[in-house]
Amino acid sequence: MIVDVHSHLFTCPDDVGDPFAGESARAHGGPVDLTVRWDDYATSAPEGTRTVVVGGKARRSGLWVDDEAVAAYVAGHPDRLIGYLSLDPTQPGWREELEHGHQDLGLRGVKLMPMYAGFDPASPSLDPLYSYAAEHGLPLLVHTGTTFVSAAPLRYALPVHLDEVAIRHPELRMVLAHLGHPYEGECIAVIRKHRHVYADVSALHYRPFQLWHSLRLVQDYGVWHKLMFGSDYPFTTVNASVDGLRAVGEVPGIPGLPPLDRDEIEKLIHRPSLDLLGLA
Repeated sequence: MIVDVHSHLFTCPDDVGDPFAGESARAHGGPVDLTVRWDDYATSAPEGTRTVVVGGKARRSGLWVDDEAVAAYVAGHPDRLIGYLSLDPTQPGWREELEHGHQDLGLRGVKLMPMYAGFDPASPSLDPLYSYAAEHGLPLLVHTGTTFVSAAPLRYALPVHLDEVAIRHPELRMVLAHLGHPYEGECIAVIRKHRHVYADVSALHYRPFQLWHSLRLVQDYGVWHKLMFGSDYPFTTVNASVDGLRAVGEVPGIPGLPPLDRDEIEKLIHRPSLDLLGLA
């Protein structure tokens, strides 16, 4: 079974405004249809794929998906989908949204977009959020790495910020999105030292050299087991992501160095991520 730990729900144009919508073509070299439709997703993933669905909240970047929409979408396919609530801590009422999304809507994790919303994820002012998530077994999916949105401060996307969070909250399960690209080395340093901190490989396959290089670092640091499979749908699909991972596994590598471990790539594709995140 494949577990996709990183997919989105957008119902454009209601959820996605500018600058996010207008600048999304920078994501990988062309316009992206951001409207999510279940049938489109299901036909682009193997039968039986289990999927984490997030919306997203970041007023600064023009993105706001109500948690009720995520809950309703997940309720239509409960055997396949797991929903996360989203928070923008720069906006009033986020603590109430956290409790509502968890206790009333039954959402099972939290998506944070520090760079898009413009906040420091390591700020001690967010410790109540992290303590609540750890206490109630809500894993975090945190955007790390670069973006196409010009208004989003890159400094808040550095994976090293989550090192401080993990030190203060060692039982909190976190997934750092996109292997922190292009700060993969920093991301690897963080996931290696914390038991419950992982990274996903979503939205990387369409930069094949970067993906190959990143996985070589993963192999050299011995952290294959800390990677989780993700797609970042609708920016790409599960099937395309699987094909991309297998394609870089076929690259012979640099003379004098071993190639990527294909067995580890297959383990990554089929990682039991729901077990690791306490969501099984």
